[in-house]
Amino acid sequence: MTSNDTENQTAVLAGGCFWCTEAIFSHVKGVQSVIPGYTGGSKNNPTYEEVSNETTGHAETVQIKFDPNLIAYEKIVEIFFATHDPTTINRQGGDVGEQYRSAIFYQNEEQRQTALAIKNQLGNDGIYSNPIVTQILPAETFYPAEEYHHNYFEKNPDQQYCQVVINPKIAKFRAKYQDYIKE
Repeated sequence: MTSNDTENQTAVLAGGCFWCTEAIFSHVKGVQSVIPGYTGGSKNNPTYEEVSNETTGHAETVQIKFDPNLIAYEKIVEIFFATHDPTTINRQGGDVGEQYRSAIFYQNEEQRQTALAIKNQLGNDGIYSNPIVTQILPAETFYPAEEYHHNYFEKNPDQQYCQVVINPKIAKFRAKYQDYIKE
């Protein structure tokens, strides 16, 4: 075990709406925290409105702190690919715009290699009927989203978007990754 294996690590993922990605990863065993935010753009401290208006180039992302002794980065990436559509450019379902792109912002060369290997393997296995368009990019500054976005699903479970979009994604995760559900 390397010294990095004993400390929490970070993954930064963009899988469409950050409410969905946050809701899924907040249920993953070994995940210590999930923070919605923005990365990959050109403006410092962007607001939700600026990102939504596509004036910053940022993607809606989540910053995941996880314990690699409980869940490997590989499994984080695998769950990421399995719980959103990595084949659509700047879109997830009805959410359209560059802020909804699929991207992995790697923290180091090991994460880059892992993300590329999984993306290539899924492509070679023909899991998806269309090519995977997920970007694999170096990590940039992560800007936490406004407080009202944090734990959105948990705070608004009866909201229509949560019922129609997020609940099915969580159900898909629970069905496929039972061994990785937090108690």
